Amino acid sequence: MPSTSVVPTNSLRQRLKTFIENSTIQRSLLALILINAVILGLETSAEVMANIGPFLMALDKAILVVFVIELGIRLVVHRFAFFKDGWNVFDFIVVGIALVPASGPFAVLRALRVLRVLRVLTFVPSMRKIVGALIKSLNGMLSIAMVLGLVYYVAAVMVTKLFGEAFPDWFGSLGASLYTLFQVMTLESWSMGIARPVMEEFPYAWAFFVPFILIATFTMLNLFIAVIVNAVQTMHDDEIKDEIDAEKATQQQLLEQMQQLQQELQALRRDMNKPRE
Repeated sequence: MPSTSVVPTNSLRQRLKTFIENSTIQRSLLALILINAVILGLETSAEVMANIGPFLMALDKAILVVFVIELGIRLVVHRFAFFKDGWNVFDFIVVGIALVPASGPFAVLRALRVLRVLRVLTFVPSMRKIVGALIKSLNGMLSIAMVLGLVYYVAAVMVTKLFGEAFPDWFGSLGASLYTLFQVMTLESWSMGIARPVMEEFPYAWAFFVPFILIATFTMLNLFIAVIVNAVQTMHDDEIKDEIDAEKATQQQLLEQMQQLQQELQALRRDMNKPRE
């Protein structure tokens, strides 16, 4: 029987790792994600689907097959460590949703196919940093949101009691007041649409709306931005620190090697200077 050569698993995993991490492959996958995003957008047009619908669906399925193969390779390379990375889990879920038949009770999953576009975040390091900064800033943002919620609640109770009887559609209940104040916070028609009509009945209503906008819109928004910027800066500082530490470790290793070489040279000189018998 002819002998068959078995490729070692470690060697195969290493070759797959080199292949999937190749910059050309990464750029190709990113291009496929962008093409897939265009396809998903074109599928919303009835005219386009009537003309080239079958072609788009076939191309979408072909791209999905490529994504499944890519995930399969990464699973083989990283094994169980694959699921320790949040980005890998995200890719796994997004691609997995696309594999579920979008029919019956799972028809809503058809709309979720567009989540595949978010895989761009996995392939663009700068975007990953922004998302990482947002995640790191969640604690600070949660604290600000709690303060903002408290301000909203107090303000909603005030306007309900002050303006609820005259303007029941806007301030007739606590829920209606909260929604109206949210509209005011976004500055969408807050003056001509809400504040001025209220001021026709209550001339001093500006004394509520102006401070509320200053607090809820400008102050809180700037606090949210400050927390995110601080998180981005912290991540940047950590990266610089890691680079400096790695550089120091390399310099220390080179210094130790030079010292060892110097000791070997000194030992060699001593051996050469010993008198011969």
